[in-house]
Amino acid sequence: MFGFASLMIGKPVCPFTFAAAASIGCLLIIKIHQIRAMAYVESKIIHPSVCEISFFHEAQNSLPSYILSGIADAVRKAGTDPEVLVIILKSGGDRTFCAGASFTELVAIHDFEAGKTFFSGFAHVINAIRSCGKIVIGRVQGKAIGGGVGLAAAVDYCFATQQAQVKLSELAVGIGPFVVGPAVQRKVGLSAFTQLTLNATELYSAEWAKEKGLFAEVFNTTEEMDEAISAFALKLAASNPEALALLKKIFWEGTEQWDNLLFERAGMSGRLVLSDFTREALARFAR
Repeated sequence: MFGFASLMIGKPVCPFTFAAAASIGCLLIIKIHQIRAMAYVESKIIHPSVCEISFFHEAQNSLPSYILSGIADAVRKAGTDPEVLVIILKSGGDRTFCAGASFTELVAIHDFEAGKTFFSGFAHVINAIRSCGKIVIGRVQGKAIGGGVGLAAAVDYCFATQQAQVKLSELAVGIGPFVVGPAVQRKVGLSAFTQLTLNATELYSAEWAKEKGLFAEVFNTTEEMDEAISAFALKLAASNPEALALLKKIFWEGTEQWDNLLFERAGMSGRLVLSDFTREALARFAR
């Protein structure tokens, strides 16, 4: 249904300086998991133990079904690679990390099953990150809205810039952050999650997000952030693989029920997106 390309190239090409990889001249495998005109999910090995997964969509890195599917597939594949210890999740562009659910797909939903299937895409991504067995680092270079906040919350350690404002906008269109909610609440706590959810039109600063635990580190520039991510990923890659695997399990203890919970939550969103209130709200945004 969607294009797939696989390319092997002879030297490391990446936005980070991985001296170890360069010194051994390792091959990189780049896989475009899903691609349409101005959208992609790309997975590449940028160090023998580090896999970088990046996604892009021309509509402010919004998340249609095929992008969600591509991210989940890429994370699962990296999770099965015994050489990979660390995954970096990032998006293309420099102003918006992720604008959340695809508006185009939201307005095209006309029945419950279609709605549940679409919102289940977020469940698949979160569960893939949760269960992949690898440490996942997030790179948030700009605004994170709706499901974008969910992605930032789902990673194990998240870097951001001062431009990375956050907003859970779902209630503004008559639904709620039901699927991403458990990941966000787990990271920032019930009080901050409630604040984000109910004040659905407010952008909160990157410093606020760091204070609440969503971001681990915040930098003034993208360049500074990328240098820090490079150093951190290499440090983790030099760690004991068994220790990292055990820590991953500990970090996510108590979330085993998410295999069912997140899909139940997808059903809530799938039902509400069909309500008159939400259809009218989406129509207003379309105008």
